[in-house]
Amino acid sequence: MIDFGFDKIALIGAVALIVIGPEKLPRVARTMGHLLGKAQRYVADVKAEVNRSIELDELKKMKTEFEQAARDVQSSVQKEVDSARSAFDTDWNTATAGLDDGSGKAGEPIPPPPPEYRHPKKKWRLKRGATPQWYKQRHGVRTRAQSGAARVARHRPRPLTPA
Repeated sequence: MIDFGFDKIALIGAVALIVIGPEKLPRVARTMGHLLGKAQRYVADVKAEVNRSIELDELKKMKTEFEQAARDVQSSVQKEVDSARSAFDTDWNTATAGLDDGSGKAGEPIPPPPPEYRHPKKKWRLKRGATPQWYKQRHGVRTRAQSGAARVARHRPRPLTPA
């Protein structure tokens, strides 16, 4: 790399002052500062992108390792389940070898009969009749149909009888 010390920067500044001139030097210095800032931001963006790609590669590698470990665990569990199932089947077959259910096939379970069809009954009369009478009387539920005249006669005040 190029080593820029204070003496070299001062020399470059003096040459620039002579070549460019004192009127244009501030604008040129400002433009150079902007260009240098853009270059630094560009370099920082490239570094960040490289770091992100490296991290992404590491994450992908870790993901494949975890997936492989999960597959290994799954295969070992499946082997154990298969071996237990085969051991159970052999033990079951030896235990039920002499049994016969009468269907001619030894060792096969009898399938349950299909359920009988039941018509969905409307039980609103039963539900209505299941309410206790005392509850109906307390809450004013009418249990008998009455005409309007009968209701008026029922609730008409009775005349007082002399005693």
